[in-house]
Amino acid sequence: MNHTLKHWKEAATLIVAAEHRLCAGTLTSRTPLGKSEQSHLPHSFDYNILLLKRSGKSSFMPNAYVFPGGLVDSSDFSNEWLDIFRSFRNTPSFGLRRVKQKTESRPPIFATDRLKLGSSIPGEVALRICALRETFEESGVLLVVKRTEENLSNNETSIHAFDDICSDELKKWRSLVNQSPSNFIKMCRELEVLPNIWALHEWSNWLTPESNRHGGRRFDTAFFICCLKEMPHTRQDEKEITLFQWSTPSQVLQSFEAEKFWIAPPQFYELSRLCRFSSLNDLHKFANERAIEGCEQWLPAVTVEGNQYISLLPGDELYPVTSEYPAVESRTSQNGGSALHRMVISGSYDISLQISLTPKYKHLLPVHLNSKKNLL
Repeated sequence: MNHTLKHWKEAATLIVAAEHRLCAGTLTSRTPLGKSEQSHLPHSFDYNILLLKRSGKSSFMPNAYVFPGGLVDSSDFSNEWLDIFRSFRNTPSFGLRRVKQKTESRPPIFATDRLKLGSSIPGEVALRICALRETFEESGVLLVVKRTEENLSNNETSIHAFDDICSDELKKWRSLVNQSPSNFIKMCRELEVLPNIWALHEWSNWLTPESNRHGGRRFDTAFFICCLKEMPHTRQDEKEITLFQWSTPSQVLQSFEAEKFWIAPPQFYELSRLCRFSSLNDLHKFANERAIEGCEQWLPAVTVEGNQYISLLPGDELYPVTSEYPAVESRTSQNGGSALHRMVISGSYDISLQISLTPKYKHLLPVHLNSKKNLL
């Protein structure tokens, strides 16, 4: 863990995409759309995204629908993982593919030398362990593989949730991991499984801005994405999470537009990106190939204009250059005009995206839309 951070706590989150085919006991959203929800987004998706509703008692974003995830724990960086991953400990990043992005341009959450902080576990590994542990704690979805399997680092084609133990055993371990994150290590050792870090692809890095209006807590969060061949059995934990929902990216945005539930701006942005893919296979191929390019650290700079909040992102012509906000390489758009990379927030359920830049690291532009108006 990086205890030197002044403003943020490190966290990891996981965007879980799964094909429509259902397992026994799995629920999915199939709410008919009303006239006010006629879609201006693609809706013929063959996959759903997992969202979890936070408790109304939560100090951070109460009642919000979020991707699974949470704070990094010291156990995620424990040297005990060296024994769990013993066949991979001498390979670069435990068998993960090397990222092309130069260290000096890597987000600090990935580039920080963890050896200097007392851990032999690379950040890329520990952050994935955190995302997998939190996903198990919050949703009951366990993404691990048997230690005896071969070519685990190339396990890219057919990824499933682990279902080789009975539900009572799974429930027991989930309760133990919720009590103490270090029990995730104990569970993997006793079940002889490995956290499937190879199924997770680096996606983005969001930091909570200083003007955060949801409890004042600030997080430096690594976003990963994972594509599953079928939807796993899912259940909320009745503590932090009160509901879960599997929906297509467009269904989530439509529900947000109709004010059925609230999602934070980073989720809005990322779901708008996912709307570029109606096929899970295409999404998986893109995520797998793009991940080795690296990602950019995004710290939104929020300003107020009248009744609107303008969330400026790196590359925007008005994005500040200060000690807290990194310098921007270019402030002109791909067409030579004004460089725009911002979210305009006119209300809790009204967000528009204004982007004229080419994304770095071969990433996607989100679908340009206003959550209340058809801007396509």
